[in-house]
Amino acid sequence: MPDSKPRKTVLITGCSAGGAGSALAETFHSRGLHVFATARSVSKMAHLEKKEHMTLLQLDVEDSNSIAAAVEAVREHTGGRLDYLVNNAGMSWVRPALDTDLAQARKIFEVNYWGVVNVTHAFAPLVIQAKGTIVNVSSLAGVMLAPWLAFYGSSKAAVKAYSEILRLEMAPLGVKVVTVMSGVVRTNVFANNPEPEIPEDSLWKPAQKEVTDNGTGTAQKSFSVSPEEFAKSVVDSVLGGSNGQIWKGGMAAVGWAVSSFFPGWVLDRVFSAGMGLDKVGK
Repeated sequence: MPDSKPRKTVLITGCSAGGAGSALAETFHSRGLHVFATARSVSKMAHLEKKEHMTLLQLDVEDSNSIAAAVEAVREHTGGRLDYLVNNAGMSWVRPALDTDLAQARKIFEVNYWGVVNVTHAFAPLVIQAKGTIVNVSSLAGVMLAPWLAFYGSSKAAVKAYSEILRLEMAPLGVKVVTVMSGVVRTNVFANNPEPEIPEDSLWKPAQKEVTDNGTGTAQKSFSVSPEEFAKSVVDSVLGGSNGQIWKGGMAAVGWAVSSFFPGWVLDRVFSAGMGLDKVGK
């Protein structure tokens, strides 16, 4: 028997197996939405391919042709509407700022910031037509300014600023914009980046262990949450009509509290503790 009314639709970037995007895809799907799950490589979403009302699309957030093809595929399926757009794709990078190659630094912004902008601008007409919701995944790293996260943190801070301003500009059009201030989630994001090796002649070499522990996720394991727990919390809020910032994931509540109420000198001490800075310059 056909559905009595059309299913709501959602497109999610960065849905490779083992990540938050995959968990978001499965959670939205379980709530009865038609999900457009996307990734740079469709083969990395094979675990999703046999689900009814789940469409897998190739989408590279750095490639305008790839994005345009995904927009056209969604347009053909929905008649030109998209109820929810979730910009989840991103990459991690943990290094001392001055030990980061500038080409790599730009790459981080191309994926984490410009990727969000590229996809949002391309899909915005479909979301506006549906009076839908745009969801942009930022990070606690954008406000909890911890050592070794200069480029990752600043890229996520840029996402936060863009997303919050976009929310104001979209409001007259009936479109909501949700900024997810993501805490620590146990995904494979760390495995996708090389182990953070500091050059032997670096002034920050004495902090190698702490940089490695943060770059491989070891330091965050004790207060992380599963992708499924993170996805359920985000989807509950998004489908519940949230607009603006939502703080989700491990340490998210703490991140909100300390970044909102603590003075800067306290934050410096809190976020620098255990990062190995006491070993530098000795």
